[in-house]
Amino acid sequence: MRLTSFTDYGLRLLMRLAASPDRSLSTAELAHGFGLSRNHVMKIVQHLARAGIVDTRRGGGGGVRLARRPDALLLGELVRLLEEGQGLVECLSPGGGACIIDGRCRLKARLSRAEAAFIADLNDSTLADIAMAGPTSF
Repeated sequence: MRLTSFTDYGLRLLMRLAASPDRSLSTAELAHGFGLSRNHVMKIVQHLARAGIVDTRRGGGGGVRLARRPDALLLGELVRLLEEGQGLVECLSPGGGACIIDGRCRLKARLSRAEAAFIADLNDSTLADIAMAGPTSF
């Protein structure tokens, strides 16, 4: 299974925020630290904010911070949220795609179970388990 770069950087961003729970980080600071465009970071932050995972505040002293404790955020649920709308294969995507063998295919059910097992395994860990340790450079 391959995660999208959106999910990859979303998890990295969350790991960074979990490393400094008492500090808000600006999107510019996060973008610079990860070598991403500010626009890309903003899209990730907005998605996480809509889901109540992060809080955002504009202006001086503002920025992004976790809205919940890192030990309350399950990795599998975070991946599911960040991968929202991205099926493992086309037929598992919202709308089901345009598969001509749907209804006779035995692969779809197996892939669906594998994806569920992947998420379940990730749910054995929390964001606190993978948070960046020690001082960070940004």
